[in-house]
Amino acid sequence: MARSASSTALAAFYAELPDRVAAPMTRGQALTLKSLAIEAYQPRQFAPDLSRTEAARRIESLKQEIALADSF
Repeated sequence: MARSASSTALAAFYAELPDRVAAPMTRGQALTLKSLAIEAYQPRQFAPDLSRTEAARRIESLKQEIALADSF
């Protein structure tokens, strides 16, 4: 549960940065996003040229979607 809150806090932090300052996603974000996209059957959610902000947003969204699907 704490991990989700920290992910949300991280996503909020990066969301406040201007787009021109936002750096490319990290390697860790890329690996996480790719595996979550495959797990959620949404491979188009992964793109190699995303910013950290967009990667964090997509990671959080996919985690929530997977958690919802697992709850059934």
